[in-house]
Amino acid sequence: STPGVHKGFEYSRTHNPTRQALEKSLASIEQGTFGFAFGSGLAAMDAVLKLLKPGDEIISTDDLYGGSYRIFTKIFEDFGLKFHFVPMHNTKLIASSINKKTKLIWIETPTNPMMNIIDIQAVVKLVKGKGILVAVDNTFASSYIQQPLTMGADIVMHSATKYLAGHSDVVLGALVLNSPSLADKIGFIQNASGAICGPMDSFLTLRGIKTLHVRMQRHCENTAVIAKFLNNHPKIEKVYWPGFKSHPNHIIAKGQMKDYGGMLSFITKGADYQDAIKSFNSAPHRIEWIRDVNGIKFYNDSKATNVASTIAALQFFKDKNIFLIAGGDSKRLSMEPLKKYLNKNVSHLFLIGKDALVIKKIFVKLNNLKISICKDLTVAVTEAFDHATVGDIILLSPSCSSHDMYQNYIERGEHFNKIVRSLKN
Repeated sequence: STPGVHKGFEYSRTHNPTRQALEKSLASIEQGTFGFAFGSGLAAMDAVLKLLKPGDEIISTDDLYGGSYRIFTKIFEDFGLKFHFVPMHNTKLIASSINKKTKLIWIETPTNPMMNIIDIQAVVKLVKGKGILVAVDNTFASSYIQQPLTMGADIVMHSATKYLAGHSDVVLGALVLNSPSLADKIGFIQNASGAICGPMDSFLTLRGIKTLHVRMQRHCENTAVIAKFLNNHPKIEKVYWPGFKSHPNHIIAKGQMKDYGGMLSFITKGADYQDAIKSFNSAPHRIEWIRDVNGIKFYNDSKATNVASTIAALQFFKDKNIFLIAGGDSKRLSMEPLKKYLNKNVSHLFLIGKDALVIKKIFVKLNNLKISICKDLTVAVTEAFDHATVGDIILLSPSCSSHDMYQNYIERGEHFNKIVRSLKN
């Protein structure tokens, strides 16, 4: 380049090569033309709402993510926008709310947290030719499962913090669309308002998108198992999951989604909040409350003095073949509870670390337990995956703290039909 001449990246708020690569990727996975990356999902929503003018009206679902509801009612209502919240799983109720001032239909499907399904194509058909934009929050479905632009939507929004980035180490939002004129407006707002994401967050999200398809397949498989388990549990009143035929819009979900997603919610018997909290607090294992969703979660129990308390959380998989890779200081392991658990549930124990021989001597007399000592974690994980079959659980403890190991197995295209948990000190 020379003074006054640049290669397309004059100012980082306006353009950045890594962000540009991400935006092209976002457009691709949604089968769209234009992608835009923002500092968060709400920043992306903010850009969409800035397309509107005072007096314009917006229709959205009455079962809306709290952050979306907050920005609608606490920020943009003060700037003259009017919002109508209706049960959008019933398209007739949307139709009755449309008037000459309606400029935007904001769809969230599946909804958070009640898992309601909104018929995207029916809404698009309803507003066709009326100058009303249709925007879809696709966060809970992901681009792998649902692509609203192919159903006629004008704008797709993601909190890429969740499924797209997938590793709980990024906050990022995205918009994807097809219209050149709309893209010009969003691009101007993105640059003028400055709510962009940085290059590193763009890079991390690109990393996550590479494994989106594999992760979503497993999310869907695991959620289906959990949903059916909860649905038959005597202490559960109701499970909200679109995969059940009893779900009010199951047929719509089946038609517009590739699978039923990795999210569900449920109500305990009697729907008593205090009783539910009491039940959770009296559980035989510590429950980790996780605010964020949809990423790879690394369980970290700093208060635990033994592995057994965490293993108890896996008891409902006791009919499966569980592999345990154990490492670390044998003095921190509470052996009796662990021996009882291993004897009952585990077929193969992979040991690493300086105390591997000590631990092997303790467990060698257990019935039907094969023990292997591996020179390092890489060998242990490789052998465990080679031995594992569909439905197995790989419990990595406690020296496996790296995302890279997990990442490599997915990127190598291994058959990852397993649930992975990693315990860290």
